[in-house]
Amino acid sequence: MPQFQTYLVGGAVRDRLLGLPVQDHDWVVVGASPQDLLAAGYQPVGKDFPVFLHPATHEEVALARTERKTAAGYHGFAFHTAPDVTLEQDLARRDLTINAMAEDKAGQVIDPYGGRRDLQDKVLRHVSPAFAEDPVRILRLARFAARFADFTVAPETVALMRSMVAAGEVDALVAERVWQELSRGLMEGRPSRMIEVLREAGALARLLPEVEALFGVSQPEAHHPEVDTGLHLLMVLDQCARLAAPLTVRYACLCHDLGKGTTRKEELPRHIGHEGRSEKLARGVSARWKVPTDCRELAELVAREHTHVHQSQGFSAEARLRLLERCDAWRRPERFAELLWACECDARGRLGLEERDYPQRERLMADLRATQGVDLAAASAEAIARGAKGPEIGRAVQRARLQALHASPLDNVTSVQD
Repeated sequence: MPQFQTYLVGGAVRDRLLGLPVQDHDWVVVGASPQDLLAAGYQPVGKDFPVFLHPATHEEVALARTERKTAAGYHGFAFHTAPDVTLEQDLARRDLTINAMAEDKAGQVIDPYGGRRDLQDKVLRHVSPAFAEDPVRILRLARFAARFADFTVAPETVALMRSMVAAGEVDALVAERVWQELSRGLMEGRPSRMIEVLREAGALARLLPEVEALFGVSQPEAHHPEVDTGLHLLMVLDQCARLAAPLTVRYACLCHDLGKGTTRKEELPRHIGHEGRSEKLARGVSARWKVPTDCRELAELVAREHTHVHQSQGFSAEARLRLLERCDAWRRPERFAELLWACECDARGRLGLEERDYPQRERLMADLRATQGVDLAAASAEAIARGAKGPEIGRAVQRARLQALHASPLDNVTSVQD
């Protein structure tokens, strides 16, 4: 039976060298054909190229391969696997030098492209000009920048990404891959870095022109000391990470102020009616990238209602009840809680105000709990006993909820303006 060698590759080697927990193990086999692995008891699972399950560990292993660009976009590749494909050739097709290292069974690191040096220097650098053949790599690099926030992007890599954008490669990306990378980047420790790198590469204007349009747009300094709307968005996204927000909240925050990018110049720095415009633009972004329903729905809700939530401390009990109604809070309490979570990130994503309290979140949740405690059946039965019908019964239920709000003590809180 032919002898072949197995190497640990990619992120597992990178993270071990960085002293980080290793989440996934990627393996490459060199010197084997598919028939060799089948004869050794490996089970085939790959569709696009030969991937097998190890007979003992059941981990995936891939045959060493090379790639050749055949068409525009993500799917335009032809793969070649053969026993004579070397480890260095397999590593050369990878995106970044820090991901193009391997480790043999003895623990020796094989690093033909300087990944270890770039780890030490904290640089994200492409392995070879073949980086330009796969536009997904722009998104992946931006995601890694959000994970390794203190890394810089090599100037030659920025230039290469810009040339890819100019060549229209980004325009050929499929929605599923864009969302996969964007969503993963939003969940990293510094999601703002993903937006910054995409913008530097020119890709943000192609993928999220609604977000690109926010940069350079002013806001009232009294409420936004950072002034620039794009900078505010970056700060809000990083507050999402700081407050350990889920993906739904982070995506909603990405979209919450999109309407400010469409405010007429003569109206600046005010943004009257931006909430409705933001809701519409968020709906368009979600449709373009096939965003999951939970993220899409929360994004539209936050865009529409975040200003009302900020100002709710000045609302009467009747107005707060209408806010709960508009948000469908009784049927969707978890989503309402995420709305308030996003609003807190928005309130704290402002220069010098990162530590501000946001009592609106606690108080509106208290309002929800108070109204959830209303005996709706009893309120309906009482109305029916008085001869009420149809909408009159609904109004009786709302009066019972309003009484619960009036009975709930309110705290004095500081106003937050959008």
